[in-house]
Order: sequence, then C-alpha cells, then structure tokens
Amino acid sequence: MNFFEAQHRARKKTALLVFLFGLAVVIMALVTNFVFWVAYLIRAGKLHEILGPGPEVVNWPVFGVIGIGVVAVISHGSWSKMSQLSAGGKIVAESLGAKLIAQNTRNLKQRRLLNVVAEMAVASGTPAPPVYVLTEERGINAFAAGFSPRDAVIGVTRGTIDHLDRDQLQGVIAHEFSHIFNGDMRLNIRLTGILHGILIIGQIGRCVAYGRRRKSRGDWRLWIPGWVLMAIGFAGSFFGGLIKAAVSRQREFLADAAAVQYTRNPDGIAGALKKIGGLGAGSKIKTPAAAEISHSLFAQGVSGILQSLFATHPSLSARIRRIDPGWGGKFFKIDISESRSGEKKGIERMYGARGGRVKKTATIVASATMEDFALAIDQIGNPRQDTIEHARNLIDALPVSVVNAAGESYGAPAVIYSLMLDSDRLIRERQFTHLTEHAEPDVVALTRTFMAEMAGLDITYRSTLIIMAVPGLKQLSVDQYRVFRKNLTALIETDAEVDMLEWVLRKILFSHLEEHFSGPMRRKSPTYRLDRYCKEVALILSALAHAGHQARVDIEEAFTAASEKLSNSEISLVEKNQISLAALDRALDRLTRLAPEDKPRLLKACAASVLNDQIILPVELKLLRAFSGVLDCPMPLVLPAKAAS
Repeated sequence: MNFFEAQHRARKKTALLVFLFGLAVVIMALVTNFVFWVAYLIRAGKLHEILGPGPEVVNWPVFGVIGIGVVAVISHGSWSKMSQLSAGGKIVAESLGAKLIAQNTRNLKQRRLLNVVAEMAVASGTPAPPVYVLTEERGINAFAAGFSPRDAVIGVTRGTIDHLDRDQLQGVIAHEFSHIFNGDMRLNIRLTGILHGILIIGQIGRCVAYGRRRKSRGDWRLWIPGWVLMAIGFAGSFFGGLIKAAVSRQREFLADAAAVQYTRNPDGIAGALKKIGGLGAGSKIKTPAAAEISHSLFAQGVSGILQSLFATHPSLSARIRRIDPGWGGKFFKIDISESRSGEKKGIERMYGARGGRVKKTATIVASATMEDFALAIDQIGNPRQDTIEHARNLIDALPVSVVNAAGESYGAPAVIYSLMLDSDRLIRERQFTHLTEHAEPDVVALTRTFMAEMAGLDITYRSTLIIMAVPGLKQLSVDQYRVFRKNLTALIETDAEVDMLEWVLRKILFSHLEEHFSGPMRRKSPTYRLDRYCKEVALILSALAHAGHQARVDIEEAFTAASEKLSNSEISLVEKNQISLAALDRALDRLTRLAPEDKPRLLKACAASVLNDQIILPVELKLLRAFSGVLDCPMPLVLPAKAAS
C-alpha cells in the first residue's frame, strides 16, 4: 500500500463526503419545507389542495427562508463540532470517557500495549501517540483519532488489553497506525462534524418537544413543532448512516491489509478478529458517545435497526477471509483464565532486564547499505516487520530508567535537556547554571542523573528518545511548555552556535509540539504543486548538499542529482553563507502545503542528493528525516546491514 496514493485517496474521499453532505442538506431542506407546507395546509383547511397547489398556496419567500435556515443550522452545527474536534484526538478520547495510560504504569498488560505502540512509532519515524483505555468496556475494540500524526491518540478498550496476546495486539495497533498514516483520521474528524450538523435538527426537536413538555404540559401546540423536527432528524439519521457506510467500509479492508503488510503476520490481526467473534461482548462499546465516532473504531462498535445497511465496517467473516482465505469459519472461544506463560519474561523485559550499553556516535552510517536507505524512502508510512524489530532493539538497548522517564511530564524535559548538553565542560557548566535558575530543581537533578548515559549517544538513539518523549511533553501545561521551550533554546545557544544536528533535533521535536500547545490551528488540505515553491525547494536541496559535502564539485554534483529528479531547470544552488536555519524553518513551513502527489518527488530528490556519493552521513540522514517529518510523511528507520549485526 503506497502512502502517497493513500493520502490522495483520502482527499478524493473528502470530496465525496462534501458531495454527500451537500446532497443530504438539500434533501433535508426540501423535507423540512414539505413538512411545514403540509402543516400550513392543515391549519388553513386546504389539505385537499395538496395535489395541485397554486401560487396562492405555496409561499415561495417563506420556503426560501426555511431552506436558508435549515442550511444555516446544519452548517453551523458541523462547523462548531469540527472546531471542537480541531484540538486533536485527545478530545475524542475524553468524550468516550477514556483514561490516559501513564507511561510508568506497573500494569503488565498496559505496559505491553505501550511497548507495542512505541515500537511502531519509532519504526515509522512518527511521534509516539498518547494511549488511552476505556476501562469499563469489556468488548475488543480500538480507535485512532486526530488530524495528523502530530496530534493523534490511540485508544483501546479494556477487553482489547485483557484478551489479545502480543501478536494480536500488534495487529490491531498496526491497523490503527494505518489510519494515522493514510489520512483516515482527518477524514473521520470531518465525517463526525458533518454528521453532527445533519443530526442537529433532530436534537433541537427533541429539546423543543420534551423540554417544553416538562415545563408546560398544557401547551400541546408546542409539542408538534418539536415532533416534526424530530421526524426530520430521523431523516438526518438515515442519510448520516448512509454517508458513514459509503465512506467507511472499504477503508477497513485497506487498513487490515496494511496491518498485515507492516507486521508480516496475518495471524495477528486475523486472530484479533476471530477473538471478537468468540467473545460474548464482541466489539460493542456501551458508552452513548460511541455512536458518533463509530466509523473510527477498529470493529463495529454499535448496533441498530438495518445494521447491514448502515454498518460502518464489513462483517468479521468478510474481513477474516480477506486475510486468511483458508479460514474454516470458527471463531476463537476466549477462556478468561488464559495461560499467563511468558508474563515473567515480559516483566523482566519491561522492568530492568534490557540489554547493555547503547552505542556511541559513529561518523558514517556504515551499517546501512544504499539499498536499505532507498527502501526506507519507498516505505514512508509503511514500516516493515524487520523495521519494527529494529525499533524494539533500539528501545531495549536504552536504560529502562531513561525510557520510563521519557514518557512522564516531569521526566521528559530532563531527558531532552540531557540530550542537548555540550561535551565541553565549561559550556556544560553554563548550561546547568541556566537550568538551575530557570528549571524546577527535580528536573535539574534528573538531568544530571541522565548526563552520563547521554554522553556521546548515537544520533539514532537520540532521535528514538525524542520520539518517545513527545507524549510526556504533551502532558505539560502551556506555561510549563513555554519554560521548557525557552530552556531548550538557551541550552542549544549556550555555545553561541546552533549546528545542523541541533537544529534537526529541535525541528523534529517542535514540529510535533507547537501545534499542540498553540491551540487549534486552521487546517487546510494541501492544494499547491511543487512548481510554486522553487525558491523553497532550492533552499532545502542546497542545505542538504552543503551538509553532506565539503568540496565544491561534490556539492554541485549532489545538488544536480537532486534537481534532475525534479526535472526543474529553474532551481539553482544556494550558497552556504546565504542559508540560515530561520530560512530553512520558513521554507519547510511553506512546503507543508504541498499536494500529496508532489511530496514523494521532493523526498526522492533529497534522497538522490544523499546517495550521490554512496556515503550516508548522520546529518544527511537526520536532515531527510526532519524534512519528511515536517511534511507529515513519516520515514521509517534505516535498517542496519545484516553483516553488521
């Protein structure tokens, strides 16, 4: 499954969604007019004229006002709901009553879930999303919510944690990561907002009918408009169900296929689906709020009349047979007292039995072949199982105390501060002087504790820790985040010089945090083509060429190799003294508006620059990962060569 094709498909689905929404609004406006017209005829004693109304019966200005009113109410309802959800997936999770899982949880099954999510995040190069659990839900289900990987969350039911083994859990999480990568979450948010607008007329009718009924039982005439609006609301429910079904079903097949592609283990996700079929609670979610986001769930979470017509998911049997064509039709019967063999091993792995010391910085990424690097570009948004295994090994090689601290609000700043400490003793002392004056004492003490572990840490491990620290940093208050940002900037600038690697690490980190703490931002689908950004493209390709080479001829060859990939003769090499980090920031911010089909062209041009001399420097690799991350194109890890393992 191609990441960029999936993004393009999601945009086309959005266009379909807008069309269906417009059609539903027009039909509901007509239905509303018809109902009020019939009510007028009854009141005027002219019901017999319904089959042949003349100009004296139909009041077109009134009909126009009613139609405009219906459109306004529905549009406002949709807009207000999408504005509410624009804060990210956290709002969706909290609306369901889900609770955030603490990164230092001692619950083995929750810890296993966090490990699976972290491995998938590190492997794919996307920030580890916060993980929520619906503690009262016994069925097996899950969801991913948010506008982009930057504000995504993953939620699971308690039944998912209790009943699935690690492989099955990995299959479910891979399915949800597919929705994150492929633009489905943004589509789900828009679908939720649109459906809320369509259903709002019925909700208004319910308030009018039953609210007035409680206050004034004698004024029966006020019940009628409420009941009429409720009837119109049922029409909205009908159209809403059809829209959900039209937009949602096929995406689940695609996400299942992606999960198999990521994990190379069809038994994982197939086993999870088979357990749903064998569990009494199935995949049902009891909370009333589930109906609103049923299209975002892993499996059918709500039931109702005409379920086969309005189902947001294909049947379990259909999904299983797509994955396991030889399936005999028997679901797994779940034994609540399932064997816990392997838990001891899991506890040791999570709480202190992890491997030795981490690797120190290398000058060249010699353990990665050119083929491995090119493969990572092709697998943007599609991490393989061996990449996930490599991510697990990276996490296992880190000290367990550092990994645990990275996910906590008090520990994550200390982990990041310790990554930015200078190797020069005098500069490091000035950095600690600043922290002592501006950071909390416990955070400063923890930073000192981690200092030895972080000294000379390979940049791959640094990037891994940054990805793992994002959920913990998102738990900071706005004021705490501002302090953290100022402190981190001060640490980087203590030596009066910000090098490219420091800029890359900061860019990766803040690209995931700024939107979270600066409040809901205006989100628009990318609509601009690559030829609109010649200046910006020339700047980042030039920065990449200068970062990877010293000799002028090598710089020019790298830039030429990149520009030839774009077939663009209008871009020219920018001199090193004309490239500033602030200009790179601005260029990348503008390039986030690229159309999905142009993003792979740009990234492959960057890769051509890196691969031109057959030597991959750490700064080149991290620059490319920063570029891809800012463009919301998560680049998987570059695997070490087998010969080096």
